[in-house]
Amino acid sequence: MKNIKEYLSGKYKTKAAFKAGDTVNVDYEIKEGDKKRIQSFKGIIIKKQGNSTFTIRKFSGTIGVERIFPINSPIIKKIKIILSGKVRRSKIYYFRNLRGKQAKIKSISNY
Repeated sequence: MKNIKEYLSGKYKTKAAFKAGDTVNVDYEIKEGDKKRIQSFKGIIIKKQGNSTFTIRKFSGTIGVERIFPINSPIIKKIKIILSGKVRRSKIYYFRNLRGKQAKIKSISNY
């Protein structure tokens, strides 16, 4: 029998290691009647709440759209980190009030 700690760490792994300020692309499954399809949501993470949920904000035209995803949900098929952002806070609610060039987040170089 495996050690309980090893068993639980393998069973409850999160899908990706990301933080607030990162630009991610989340592919998730949508049911429409009998059909299923994959839709993607690309935006900046403004909040990560422990190991339970994370909030992504994107702009659709001039309107800001936020979506909350559970981290270990079976509807999430893939989380891809596009850019790692450099922010000083863990919850960047101030990002909601920024427009235009102010709404840019500096990216961390991966060198």
